[in-house]
Amino acid sequence: MALRLCASFAICSFEKMHLRSSSYFPVGSASPVRYGTVSPRISSQHIVRRSANYQPSIWDYDYVQSLRSEFLGEVHTKRINKLKEEVSKMVINSQEMTKPIDQVELIDTLQRLGLGYHFQDEIKTTLVSIFHGSSEMEEDLHATALQFRLLRQHGFHVPQEIFNRFKDQQGNFKASLCENLEGILSLYEASYLCEEGESVLEDARKFSAERLNEYVEQNKDSHSYLSVLISHALELPLHWGVPRLEARWFIHVYERKQAMNPLLLELAKLDFNHVQALHQQDLKYVSWWWNSIRLGKKLSFARNRLMQNFLWTLGIQFEPEYGYGRRMSTKVNSLITIIDDIYDVYGTLDELQHFTDAVERWDVNAIEPLPDYMKITFLALYNSINEMGFDALREQGFNIIPHLKKSWAELCKSYLLEAKWYCSGYMPTLQEYIDRAWLSISAPLILLHYYVFVENPITDEALECLNQYPDIIRYSSIILRLANDLGTSSDELKRGDIPKSIQCYMKGTGASEEEARKHIRNLIREAWMKINEYRVGNDHLSETFVGIAVNLARMAQCTYQHGDGHAVEDSTTKDRMLSLLVHPIPL
Repeated sequence: MALRLCASFAICSFEKMHLRSSSYFPVGSASPVRYGTVSPRISSQHIVRRSANYQPSIWDYDYVQSLRSEFLGEVHTKRINKLKEEVSKMVINSQEMTKPIDQVELIDTLQRLGLGYHFQDEIKTTLVSIFHGSSEMEEDLHATALQFRLLRQHGFHVPQEIFNRFKDQQGNFKASLCENLEGILSLYEASYLCEEGESVLEDARKFSAERLNEYVEQNKDSHSYLSVLISHALELPLHWGVPRLEARWFIHVYERKQAMNPLLLELAKLDFNHVQALHQQDLKYVSWWWNSIRLGKKLSFARNRLMQNFLWTLGIQFEPEYGYGRRMSTKVNSLITIIDDIYDVYGTLDELQHFTDAVERWDVNAIEPLPDYMKITFLALYNSINEMGFDALREQGFNIIPHLKKSWAELCKSYLLEAKWYCSGYMPTLQEYIDRAWLSISAPLILLHYYVFVENPITDEALECLNQYPDIIRYSSIILRLANDLGTSSDELKRGDIPKSIQCYMKGTGASEEEARKHIRNLIREAWMKINEYRVGNDHLSETFVGIAVNLARMAQCTYQHGDGHAVEDSTTKDRMLSLLVHPIPL
């Protein structure tokens, strides 16, 4: 979030807006329904306002609509299907391999190339076989660590004690292991599947990280396959990486591997380009929608960041069959961004209170007192969410709108509370801040909508579970909040915003900013442990939904890894968009 507004802000003009499009009159709206006394219309003529000075989007509408790809053609799709048949046989035949390491290395390669979603059944069958034969694991660090990581990723409970065989009598990892760099790297990656209280894996992380950093320091000019993997893992462990971005990166690296499989490489390239072409179609649809509702143009104070909002959906769920979810989720993300900026940047407390009331009542008649910029925003929200609710009712016979409107009301109330904190100069404790901020970061709302988009059937039992905020939602939200704070808090405080987790910790403990940032990073790692634990013990929510929540946390760390990758269209963000949405991989 950006900037909080109080009544002493400098005056800025605001273009009066009129709703000319008939699509923004709610379907079936009745005569005005009065709820008590209607407040007088709020005038925006003499209100004092500030701007966060967000830069216009660098992505032109016509450019997005011009995107084309040859990889939807019949020639490419036939070749992809042929290669998939051959790779499927390869995975099935791997179950007859005498060495489990050959099986898990094949699975790991498929997943890292972005191909795992094609072979989920074959991979699951292979891992079940490996799991039941885990007592026969090879006495090799690389094999043990790789099997451990893959099994835990897929929900199998493997005890951390399997790594005790690599410790000496003093309980330390053996010094002789340091010569096995491949094994050390696999141990490092496996350690990030740690659950709370697993001291063996904590020791493994520290031991392996120290050795890998020493190697990088001593081999700065090395460009070998293993050196590249090590440097990349130290920047961001594989378990925390965004699958789609990791696939794009790994395809390029795998191509240089001496023992690479050309069949896998060809399929990975063709499949990436084919899926990219499908993503372009999704992007053009949401670009048309965004251009038609004109919020990006009308609300010049807000972040016009459609491409970033679409990029989030690719990071969370890239698979071709979830195109509807990507399109609808981009709408949700874009509306969140606009409304967030209304509360942070532009609205007065009086306006924000009325807007919150209108959302809570979910009544178009309640917007009468609002200024025009809030009216157009409310109607965009109202029509978009009702349309999504209509889709769910038509397809599944389930009225989800009461749940969706409740989640938007809760989000707006969280925004309003933080606006009041800012205007009163209130400094919350770190715990008080987190207790509110994991909700106001909007992740619970985002995940509820994803549930509606991907689950069939929608059930009351699952919705009840979601309403209780299970750990997978709570800690994914905390990671998003804290990662956002690490990447944005300095700039936001300069513009004027409530103190973030870093400042709350510094105020409460007297710590330096460097110490506070280290503490916040530790909180993120602890949240990942909770997520890891939930993935193994979850009995209530589908693997698909849990994967979405995990990827939301991953996308958060990726977006804010080098600063505010959502608001600022710097070279890193731009390059990611070009690589995922514009430039195909050369064949």
